[in-house]
Amino acid sequence: MATVPAVARLRLPIPRSTIAVALVAFLVTASLAHGRVTPYNNYVLLAQAWLHGHAWIDWPGAYIDALPYNGRYYVIEAPMPAVLLLPFVALFGAVNQTLLAIALTSIGTTAAFAFARRVGVARERAYWIAGFFLLGTDLAWAGMLGDVWMIAHVAGAAFAMWALAEAVGKRRGWLVALLVVCGFESRFSLVLAIPLFAYLVARDRVRADAERTLAAFGAVCGAGAVLWVSWNLARWGVPNDIGYTAWYHQDAAGSPVGSPFQLRYFWYEVESFFLSGPTFRATPPFVVPEMTGQSLLWTSPALLLAFFARGPRTLVVALWLLAAVTAAPSFVYYVNGFAQFGMRHALDFEPFLVGLMALAARERLHATWKVLIAYSMLVGLWGCWYWNAFFRAP
Repeated sequence: MATVPAVARLRLPIPRSTIAVALVAFLVTASLAHGRVTPYNNYVLLAQAWLHGHAWIDWPGAYIDALPYNGRYYVIEAPMPAVLLLPFVALFGAVNQTLLAIALTSIGTTAAFAFARRVGVARERAYWIAGFFLLGTDLAWAGMLGDVWMIAHVAGAAFAMWALAEAVGKRRGWLVALLVVCGFESRFSLVLAIPLFAYLVARDRVRADAERTLAAFGAVCGAGAVLWVSWNLARWGVPNDIGYTAWYHQDAAGSPVGSPFQLRYFWYEVESFFLSGPTFRATPPFVVPEMTGQSLLWTSPALLLAFFARGPRTLVVALWLLAAVTAAPSFVYYVNGFAQFGMRHALDFEPFLVGLMALAARERLHATWKVLIAYSMLVGLWGCWYWNAFFRAP
């Protein structure tokens, strides 16, 4: 009897482990969201406005944060999530913004796994790194909500993490630039990362190759700058963005004059990021995460692993600089994020700390660090549960 030839194994363009991480992250975040449809769907409103040919939104009421300006209402947050929603809004109308947040959470988690694998972290340890990024930070918490502020954080973190993964992979200048520009158009602080990403894509290349790569990088960044200036002109009539300053001038927590970024807010932010904690009570639920947030040392102590990254030296230095420059605006801003679990503004710089954690885990991941990662993930899950149970029922 003739033997039946073995069927060739299906070759996937993406490793099965990467696909598994993406699916698990999506399902975990979706289960935490419980089918939630966020009422704070500013980006859907913005996409609808674009489809009707104008920059201002049809303002449904005070529950939607929008800046009154020249008799119209404008979304002041960076517009990238609305760009991503645009084709779906065009096809289906008022779509569920939270679904995009869940998808971006999965993409960001997958990017953390990909970065870890590309810098030489073994698969099992890369799972720990990806799991921490998903649940040990505010990523899943923000993703399950999908509110305008939260989806901006998730999008910024996802694009920053994928830019890092590309910067240690094929290092295509145009693609790294596109990802960084998309990150900046999600969270403005990421504009400060652009020069360092230019260094990452050009390092260790021969001169001619570096020049070509930087030319492609610069061209994409230049196109992004043109679009950004055009968007500001469409809203404010000036090339620079005045939205956050104008909001600060009318906000009860702000001031009628000055900038929302001032050194006098520094110690308030230091206390928020490193000293604040939950309230302990003698009655259930015993531990109460106040809406003003909790410090990273309480929610995400595994971030300390970043300090043990030793090499490659140029990459370690670049990641620390990226973390520092993208964190800087949050440490002089007039509010710490307020209604939140943990410190949501930390998502602006945590991708770079997660990158450092991955570098520290290349040789081994001691049991102590696994305990801290597991603790951070459990606290993150608990925060999601608490928020659903007491603050924002689905």
